[in-house]
Amino acid sequence: MQNHKITQKVKILPIVIFFLIGLRHLQGQQSLEAQPFSDSTETTWQSFKYDLGSVFGGVGYSYTRPLHWQGKQWATLGAITAGTGILYIFDEETSNFSIRQKEGIPEFIRDYGSEFGSPQYNYMFTGGVYLTGLVTKNEKLRRTGVLLIASATSAGLLQQLTKSLVGRARPISGKTKDTFDPFNPSRNFHSFPSGHTMLAFTNAYAIAKQFKNPWTKAGIYTVGLIPGVSRMWDGQHWLTDVALGVAISIFTVESIDRYLDGRYDEKYNDQSKKVSWNLDLGPGKIGIVGRF
Repeated sequence: MQNHKITQKVKILPIVIFFLIGLRHLQGQQSLEAQPFSDSTETTWQSFKYDLGSVFGGVGYSYTRPLHWQGKQWATLGAITAGTGILYIFDEETSNFSIRQKEGIPEFIRDYGSEFGSPQYNYMFTGGVYLTGLVTKNEKLRRTGVLLIASATSAGLLQQLTKSLVGRARPISGKTKDTFDPFNPSRNFHSFPSGHTMLAFTNAYAIAKQFKNPWTKAGIYTVGLIPGVSRMWDGQHWLTDVALGVAISIFTVESIDRYLDGRYDEKYNDQSKKVSWNLDLGPGKIGIVGRF
């Protein structure tokens, strides 16, 4: 059993390195223009305390944003709700199809999907990014780490509460897609939404915000979606669990990133929004499309 765990870690290492190389590139881009957080006398401990406050402030900000929504935001929520409802029609068909594909997927991809979306791997990764920025006094990398940690914390707490409140049965339970048993303590009734999707895609979406190249963004998004898809291969989630997890991830990262704009000199929102997400329906196809 121990050897199996070691083998799994070795197999997912290349994809983790993919993220780290991207972050190294991000740090390299800023090395010539990076400025200290406030002044040269700012100590590591002072920076850490400030960043910790930013994490908690960002989490709180993301939870209170719906109180300030206006027409456009409510329209977006309506579109997401409608899209989720349409996907719900195909939940059982897509689940059966996904489960049949499992054996044809390379094992290292399946291992990455199941491991990288877990809380322990998530915080190892996000914590590593933040500590690198803190130690090297690179504000942009620090800000990225704060965004990653705050987004994962916000999304993680929300999905834990929602899973219990909704109590949706997982495909692997043998129940149908419309089986709900709120507050059931069994993991078989913690399907909605997908926690692996939310943790992994918050990381991917936050990191992709640092890059302008659309192909780089698309590659990072693809890697971030693997954990959610892998959970469908394993019969742990329905398509709507994963789709809503992605939507929540995007909202969470965007709201916390806006909050951090007022806390740090390094900003990623100086330019107009370049990514839009739309539901794509047509003969023989259904999905979510990102336009760059």
